Amino acid sequence: MFPASNHSSVTEFILLGFSSDPSSNRILFIIFLLLYLCSVLGNGLITILICLDSHLHTPMYFFLSILSVLDMGYISTTMPQMLVHLLSSSKLISFAGCWLQMYTFSAFSLTEAMFFVVMAYDRYVAICFPLRYMLILNWDLCVWLVVGTWISGFFFSLVHTIFTMKLPFCGPNIVNHYFCEGPSVRSLSCMDTHLIEMVDFVLSIFMALGSLSLILASYVRITMAILKIKSTQGRYKAFSTCASHLIVVTLFYAPAIYIYMRPNSNYSPERDKQISLFYNVFTALFNPVVYSFRNKDIKAAFIKIVMRNRQARSIYFCWAWDLCL
Repeated sequence: MFPASNHSSVTEFILLGFSSDPSSNRILFIIFLLLYLCSVLGNGLITILICLDSHLHTPMYFFLSILSVLDMGYISTTMPQMLVHLLSSSKLISFAGCWLQMYTFSAFSLTEAMFFVVMAYDRYVAICFPLRYMLILNWDLCVWLVVGTWISGFFFSLVHTIFTMKLPFCGPNIVNHYFCEGPSVRSLSCMDTHLIEMVDFVLSIFMALGSLSLILASYVRITMAILKIKSTQGRYKAFSTCASHLIVVTLFYAPAIYIYMRPNSNYSPERDKQISLFYNVFTALFNPVVYSFRNKDIKAAFIKIVMRNRQARSIYFCWAWDLCL
């Protein structure tokens, strides 16, 4: 189907990033470093809190911890290298490194896209069948849902990446992006990429629109169930929980669908770099804020662990003081 990979004369790519001005790059480095640290620390804190607090060992918080792991995974496939390139004069990435970055980023992204369906199903069961929630979403099913989304995401990502990296690259090798994203690298190929675009389009239809349709169907049923709740406070609480999920889903799906479901003829490097920040950086950053830190159970777990550590330190110091005396 494709020419052999050894027909490609390109052995490395140059990632242009956002700016070639050193002073601008230093400012961008500080901004993106803070965004990256906040994202990793926020998602990491959620994962730790859910693991340590037994009251959070429920399907909903189990799924939240998996979402946090996914966020840390896919933002870490791009941001560290971008931060290095912002301070370095060399912006090279090897062909193999580009292949690996494209694969891992796509794998985490596709897995998260499907995982939002799992979380929508969790909310559907919790609101529509509250008395049977733990019976329907038993731990065996939860584990299988997580494993299934991970396997599917990493498998379909492999298909997408192989189709792209099997293309012949004869030069130029300058990628006008801050990481090796499929459409950006594909635009450098020295052959017609129409077939690859069709494969990407079909995968996008199957993965993105299919997942989004399931999410919307779940929320139609959820909305109907919420409207039947007589208590105003109960309706508000249910709508608040669902709104958080829908905000995150919108931030993730809208830019991703735009990037991967339009032909190369509409490719705009500068615009695509800015749009990709939403589902690469800002979604991972906003997930802890929108989806967890507004949650009273997460706040209570954080306070409890802080107080427990403070009490442990006090006991240790008292013991050390008595020992010295």
